Amino acid sequence: MNDAWEVIDAGVKGLKKEYSQDCRRARVEGGGRAAVLAVADGHGSAAHFRSDLGSRWAVEEFTACAREFVRRLEDGGDEGSWRRLHATARELPRWLVLRWRRRVAFHEANAPSDGTRLATGPRGPTAGGPPDARTYEVYGSTFVGAVVTRELLVCWQIGDGDVSVVWDDGRPEALLDSGPEIGDETESLCQSAAWRRFRVHWQPLTGPSGPPAVLLSTDGLSKSFAHHAGFLEFAAGVRERVVGEGTAAVREQLAGWLTKAATHSGDDATLVAAFPAEPAAGRGDAGPDAAARTDARGGTRTEAARHPRNDTRDAVRDAVRGTPRDAAHDATNHPEATQAAQAQAQERTRTS
Repeated sequence: MNDAWEVIDAGVKGLKKEYSQDCRRARVEGGGRAAVLAVADGHGSAAHFRSDLGSRWAVEEFTACAREFVRRLEDGGDEGSWRRLHATARELPRWLVLRWRRRVAFHEANAPSDGTRLATGPRGPTAGGPPDARTYEVYGSTFVGAVVTRELLVCWQIGDGDVSVVWDDGRPEALLDSGPEIGDETESLCQSAAWRRFRVHWQPLTGPSGPPAVLLSTDGLSKSFAHHAGFLEFAAGVRERVVGEGTAAVREQLAGWLTKAATHSGDDATLVAAFPAEPAAGRGDAGPDAAARTDARGGTRTEAARHPRNDTRDAVRDAVRGTPRDAAHDATNHPEATQAAQAQAQERTRTS
């Protein structure tokens, strides 16, 4: 059986960071019927000094939960099966949090984060009890996950990060958007009763159009754009390139696009995505309304041209679309850009 989905993934560490706190996974399950996507972003501050482990365990344990979810999805398609599957989707955050906390407890039993020496019991070293709430904070992480088939899309999220879909007609849409976070605060797997803080998106995919492309990313990517509309435009551009060039070509370039974004957000940037194996539009065919969509996006770009981070949106989007970036456009990244270079950049913005 041929896979119904193709997946890509990449991640880069933020500037001046020793290593990335993000973790990711993108894989095809269920004999090719389903795509499983996951990204997690460890908090990374001094209080969360083992959050790289927390993000890794979140992705690993979600993958195990999602595999079981896909197995249940294959069990049947009657009305009763769908009701049971919907209940399973609502329960999955509880499974995930429980498994994640067990991983923390096991690690703490062998390597206590407070630096205390292990007590020696009759069965070997022990840490002397379950972790307390403050211990879980050491491993704190956000999480975003999804399972998509040609009939169903389910997404789960706690904390920041982005879930984006791009439909057959090229229209991007943000799912599970809770609005801007307050400062650097975000909900986390390390919080008490974390499963109650999850947001869940359940969407049967019906109608004549094909399933959407699904993209999950950590907030280090979307923060590099001047406006969220620019980030959604980037998501649409990734799908356009997949349709036109194929996933293999996009996979080779994805890390480079994320690197450009990370230079502006300063944060780790991670993206995973799943695309239907046979896009309805056909490779290289943008469709009859491509010009109208381009005009609308161009208007958004011109409107945001004065924003100090607008160069990020243009740079990454231009890289996705294969548009060459001239020296004048590059000069707008630096305060010492000459007036002539700025004038050239503005002219390019008006005419593109």
